[in-house]
Amino acid sequence: MENEHTGSRRNHWTFLTNHARVLIAIARDPGVRLRDIAAGCDLTERTVQAIVTDLETDGYLTRTRDGRRNRYAIAPGARFRHPAEAGLEIAGLLAYLTGPHGTAPTPTPPATTTTATADDAPHGDGALPLV
Repeated sequence: MENEHTGSRRNHWTFLTNHARVLIAIARDPGVRLRDIAAGCDLTERTVQAIVTDLETDGYLTRTRDGRRNRYAIAPGARFRHPAEAGLEIAGLLAYLTGPHGTAPTPTPPATTTTATADDAPHGDGALPLV
């Protein structure tokens, strides 16, 4: 018996929801057209419109008219909805995913030399202390 975790569907999952993809597209270009978001996210315009309405209703963005087009602004301080990320602002994720040319920032390479201290020694369970 196939369910959502087996068969052909298993290879089609993604890390980001459609709501996240739409919000990222708006963060990259606040004047973007819904049809362009739909094309970039592989969604219908109607689905994108519903997602934008959800995001606006829940306070994640505001929409204003700019001539014949809409302009969007992401709410400062907007936070994730899921309890697992409770209290975290979405701004950090959006900044990471909307880096230069739509790529994530280059990670800082690790230091090549370190000096071990007594605090670096494993604590019973093998974990390093939290700083």
